[in-house]
Amino acid sequence: MLHTIDLRDQDVNALRLRDQLPRPEQDVSAAASAAADIIAAVRAHGRDALVDQARRFDHVEITDFRVPQEQIDRAVAALDADIREALQIAIERVSQATRAQLRDPVTTEFPGGARIVQRWSPVRAAGLYVPGGKAVYPSSVIMNVVPAMVAGVDRLALMSPPQRDHDGGVHPLTLATAGLLGVHEIYAIGGAGAIAALAYGVPEIGLDPVDVITGPGNAFVAAAKLAVSRDVAIDSVAGPTEILVLADETADADLVAADLLSQAEHDEAASSVLVTDDPQLADRVRERVAARLARTPNRERATVALEGEQSAIVLVDDLDAAIAVSDAYAPEHLEIITRDAVSVADRVRNAGAIFVGPWSPVPLGDYMAGSNHVLPTSGRARFSPALGAYTFLRPQQLIEYTREGLGEIARPIERFARAERLEAHAESIAARFEDDAEGAR
Repeated sequence: MLHTIDLRDQDVNALRLRDQLPRPEQDVSAAASAAADIIAAVRAHGRDALVDQARRFDHVEITDFRVPQEQIDRAVAALDADIREALQIAIERVSQATRAQLRDPVTTEFPGGARIVQRWSPVRAAGLYVPGGKAVYPSSVIMNVVPAMVAGVDRLALMSPPQRDHDGGVHPLTLATAGLLGVHEIYAIGGAGAIAALAYGVPEIGLDPVDVITGPGNAFVAAAKLAVSRDVAIDSVAGPTEILVLADETADADLVAADLLSQAEHDEAASSVLVTDDPQLADRVRERVAARLARTPNRERATVALEGEQSAIVLVDDLDAAIAVSDAYAPEHLEIITRDAVSVADRVRNAGAIFVGPWSPVPLGDYMAGSNHVLPTSGRARFSPALGAYTFLRPQQLIEYTREGLGEIARPIERFARAERLEAHAESIAARFEDDAEGAR
């Protein structure tokens, strides 16, 4: 249970650490061939391929993939009042935090009335994937839909796998959450087939292609997103969930154990990692994990996750080394439970989301912190952000020059173009001032 990696008295070199640290294994390439076949079938056979895939993978017979509006309305009406309140709190908080990501246009002025305007324009249509495997994820509906709406996307198409327990339909809680948000285009389609349908459209069911596809899923969904990324934008290729807790002697071992377990219950491949410079805390955490694990309802898959190579307690010499280890790992979720956690957070470079102090556990971010829980995994936090409004926005530059403004730099442009042996480029500039040249004669 939670094996130990002892990095004390070692050089915490970033490149070396990447090989030493535990990591969930999800070989998307292993699913790539199957995902490619599914995508090809959807492109070639459309609705018939989706019917076959629902039968084979979801074990349901389904012919009408789009969920009727009446069914969405019924799901909303049937919501338990307490759950509805919780959903609305989450929607409002995520909306408020996401609006902070929007940018106003910025204009740069040059001499002669010339200017460049930097603006951010939303894509026309977004495809949002909400998984439906080992749990129900209304939270993922919120985390996908809200940023797209805040960004101003015109059309949202939501996909979620058909459920045998619900007559081959989308889970009612997923439907109700989408309905609360005002999403009307919802399909009971799962897996790689859903990604193919969003990317290329299925005319027989009235589904047009989208411009961006977002949302987490299994290895086949990840492989399919990677495959279609030549033709449509994607948010990321998500792997199993990860938590890294960076803690010192001030941390409460039971809270650390509870937080490690909170991610381990997601999936057998989930990664739970503690990095600490206090061996006594490490021992106490291991004891508390075992105690909590014995009574948690999802202990079977949590046990597999915690006993796997991807989960560990990492011992380091000091706080500097702990930060270096965390940055090398670049966790999806980073919790900092140390003395002066705010200053430690300021020193961290690589993490999908940073939870600061003992009152900011990862499950807070999963639901109601206001942050987004669709985060980069597998070390991609070194270069990728969380899902946000910016995922659905394209930066565009508007170039507006006057005759005077172009004239200021016409000759330097011509010289530049000829230095690159692109004579027609130079002539394009010169042609606009031929009358001036004639007059000069």
